[in-house]
Amino acid sequence: MTITNQPTLKAKQLSAVALVCCAVLFGSGVYSHAQPLSPRTFTNPVLPTGPDPWVAQKDGFYYYMNTTGNNLTVWKTRSIPDLVHARKKVVWTPPASGPYSKDIWAPEIHFLDGKWYIYFAADSLDNHSHRVWILENPSRDPLQGSWTMKGKLADASDKWAIDASVFENQGKLYAIWSGWEDDTNGTQNIYIAAMKNPWTIEGPRTKVSTPTYPWETVGDVEGHNPNDPPHINVNEGPEMLQHGDKLFLIYSASACWTENYCLGMLTASADANLLDAGSWKKSSQPVFSQKPEAQAYATGHCGFFKSPDGTEDWIIFHANPSPGKGCGSFRQPRAQKINWNADGTPDFGEPLPLETRIRRPSGDTETRRN
Repeated sequence: MTITNQPTLKAKQLSAVALVCCAVLFGSGVYSHAQPLSPRTFTNPVLPTGPDPWVAQKDGFYYYMNTTGNNLTVWKTRSIPDLVHARKKVVWTPPASGPYSKDIWAPEIHFLDGKWYIYFAADSLDNHSHRVWILENPSRDPLQGSWTMKGKLADASDKWAIDASVFENQGKLYAIWSGWEDDTNGTQNIYIAAMKNPWTIEGPRTKVSTPTYPWETVGDVEGHNPNDPPHINVNEGPEMLQHGDKLFLIYSASACWTENYCLGMLTASADANLLDAGSWKKSSQPVFSQKPEAQAYATGHCGFFKSPDGTEDWIIFHANPSPGKGCGSFRQPRAQKINWNADGTPDFGEPLPLETRIRRPSGDTETRRN
């Protein structure tokens, strides 16, 4: 998620929050979960608002996070379709000032080496200062215990960075994120680096993707801040999907304030040198994109999770229910099943219409919920 003209877009976000709240209360059709729970099916969205959704799994529970903008909140549930009924807790509130006090974006929670870590992007109200920060909690339950700041996640170049995620492959931990090549706004790339531990980058970053295709370079900024460029090319929100002997780096392409925000894919072999850019092959077409008939605009910034019984793969992503909503809180988290092609690549299909009744993830039963 990238916001350039911050004062204007922040005002829009606040208006969006108010409108979404009214929609939930007064039934405008933006959110349709006033219906009773079904033992077999559900409909999207799984929450009335939730940009940049992320899901982690541990010990039979799902831990969910999304961008709130001003704190870090964790939801705990046994069922993603019933997320609206989940327990939730604000686990961290930023200080009033300082390098990680404002614009809290794209948080992710991970369980690594016996502890919980949250990775999030933040700045000091100056977009050029955006970096990735890390919190640690030794409690087995992330809604309990204390979260402490571990510091900034950065390689030696320490350039602008957002949307960090981490993953393990063949016993090695890696970080992936969206960042600038130098100190000038205009193009966001995807980078990867090895990690010494969950809070420390080891060695230099490698650029594995930069926006080049037409579907990656939709990014005119209307009424832009004169301190920022009038156009931005975007690759952001990288997430790792592992299947068999292949790794699929799924990222968001084009600017989030356009309807063209979509998902692209890089593919590598699990036994390749992941720090070699040549190991990654970019797909020439988006793998998931907007579908107006499904009330799905600006589809992007996803996460992945397994069904409760571990037999199915699912995607959770955000989308606006109507055009022209931009990067604000109208973005809703939606979930649907991933299918797999004969060659081992993922088939995300298309965004399903909001009224579609979707069969619950395998193993999601009445006795397991929340």
